[in-house]
Amino acid sequence: MVSDRLLLPFHPGLGYGYFMKRDVTVMMKRMASLIQSFTYWIGRRSMQSRLVAAYILILLIPSMIVSNYFFKQIRDTYISDALNQNSFLLEIEKMNMLNQIEAIEMAAQLAISDDGIKDYLRINEEPEPAWLIDLAWGPFKDIQRIQTNNPNITHLRLYTNNANVTEMWPIIFQEKRIASEPWFPKVKELDGGEMWVFNHRDPDILQRYAADVSEEQPKVSLIRQVQSGNYSGVIQVDMLLKYFAPKTFAGIVDDSSQMVIVDQEGELFMDRGQSFMTSHEGLRDEVELQFAKLQLQTGDSEETIHTRFSLDGSSFLLIATPMERLHAHVLNVVSLEGALNNVSKAQGQIIAANVVLIILLSIITYYLNSIILKSLRRLTETMKRVRKGEVTAAIAIRGGGEVGELAHHFNKLIRTINELIAQGVRKQAVTKEAELRTLHSQIDSHFLYNTLENIKMLAEIEGQRTISDALTSLGGMMRYNFKWSGEYVKLRDEIRHIRNYIDVMNIRFDEPIRLELNIPSEFMELEVLKMSLQPIVENAVKHAWPEFPDQEKQIKIDVIAWEEDQITINVTDNGIGIEPYRLGRLGEILRTVDEEELPSGDYGRGGVQAGGIGLRNVHQRIRLFYGNEYGIEVKSEVGKFTQVTMTFPKVLLTGGGSGHEKSDDRG
Repeated sequence: MVSDRLLLPFHPGLGYGYFMKRDVTVMMKRMASLIQSFTYWIGRRSMQSRLVAAYILILLIPSMIVSNYFFKQIRDTYISDALNQNSFLLEIEKMNMLNQIEAIEMAAQLAISDDGIKDYLRINEEPEPAWLIDLAWGPFKDIQRIQTNNPNITHLRLYTNNANVTEMWPIIFQEKRIASEPWFPKVKELDGGEMWVFNHRDPDILQRYAADVSEEQPKVSLIRQVQSGNYSGVIQVDMLLKYFAPKTFAGIVDDSSQMVIVDQEGELFMDRGQSFMTSHEGLRDEVELQFAKLQLQTGDSEETIHTRFSLDGSSFLLIATPMERLHAHVLNVVSLEGALNNVSKAQGQIIAANVVLIILLSIITYYLNSIILKSLRRLTETMKRVRKGEVTAAIAIRGGGEVGELAHHFNKLIRTINELIAQGVRKQAVTKEAELRTLHSQIDSHFLYNTLENIKMLAEIEGQRTISDALTSLGGMMRYNFKWSGEYVKLRDEIRHIRNYIDVMNIRFDEPIRLELNIPSEFMELEVLKMSLQPIVENAVKHAWPEFPDQEKQIKIDVIAWEEDQITINVTDNGIGIEPYRLGRLGEILRTVDEEELPSGDYGRGGVQAGGIGLRNVHQRIRLFYGNEYGIEVKSEVGKFTQVTMTFPKVLLTGGGSGHEKSDDRG
């Protein structure tokens, strides 16, 4: 089967990192989708089912965590006990081996300390028979007694290359008998030192036939030079490993552990009669590998070291202690499988018992919840009836608790809904009546518009262009005021109304008011509240120039995009300004716009009626329709200017704009 991934085109510029990152992204999206689907599925279950699931999770998860924690502690404790126990056995074996080392070295020292033996090894001519007889019954017998007194010593042999020396079996031999031994070339380099050699067999140097093969009897040998002024020969003391390391080669079958000796060449020596190492395939090679890793990690450490490893799913413990004098290590390989299996079995039994207990508790909880939630189901059914239109439905639930309190508030809610429905019916009636009155006022306003048009025509006939233009502006203002189809208008319409108002007001001034507009064309379609600019401009016209009616009068309107979603409208006059005290009081009234009563004091240039209430109303309307983060702010400097800053969200009623505005169909 060909993988789908192999069919994808490879792009050398992207590399495998790109595809790996893409696979991770796809996997994360799938996981998020699965979690979302599961959450949706859980959310659609009944409360009773979710409660039972919650109980199961609340009981199951902590029990699993606690049981895993405690059984981990039990496993760690068992491993620690096994480590301590087998380390102790290893130390006992080490003490046994050290005792045997002392015995072997003592035997070697006694053998080469006899002057008669030394003289014989360095003899320069063939000895006389009488001297040989004295040697045989004297020093030679002493050496034999050394071996006899220590029966664990298998062989005690002296080797010499002196041709004048006659072999005296089984103690004195010529070196040619050991010339084929692997360790023999190193003997000349000992320079008075000693060497310990391990061997898997104990060959008979007196073997006459090549077909005679000695059985496997592992042994350890002490090799030392015999010197008396110069090199005289070699002494070899042998001891079978079954005597040298009694626990390692005791022949006792143990299915859970086995001791092994590793010489300085890294070769393993162990009791072939035990089946532990051979019953696990590959265990010997793995022990060699783990021991090599330990040596790399610890170096020539003189402390007992250990490690834990696994082979074919089975756990083992390897403990190693050094034998410095032998340049070897004694290992203890311990199987942890049996005890760990027992712990895992006990853990599985406890988990199974927990699961059974949780199932029983879940069944009991399910039926208890069905009793407890019975009233809640009745309440749910009643709410469904209310949703279908039965607003007179109510429920009678006895008893307290959360469900009883919920039913009580539900009944109160039904009563409140019925009261609100009655109020809505009454409001509809009042609204219809108000619409009829509005229609009547519109009829009266049309009569007034027609009358103004007739007067305008008379003014034009008489050549009174000023009066005609004033009547045109006044008519536009009246239409704008009377035509209240909604709270929102375009900025273009509000500016047109301001122009008409300024034109009408200029009739009373010898020096007319100059209106300066700095408004980008794309902002003309923005939404503003109807009649939000006119009170501010009117306040400036009435109170900005009270003492100098003939001075130059200017009102400037600037529209600025303050942020991507917000605009500010600045209305600035060049009038007398506002005193700091009154400016502070005006700021206070704007900050307390949500309070029902005005703080006492004079807030505008002409008093409360002059500016405070008008600005307060505009500020309140902006906050009411757009939010508390919008509104107006007043700045002034006495004798120079007064500036009112209005803040609106940037909302388009129709097309246009720079692309950051929000569209709205409020007309």
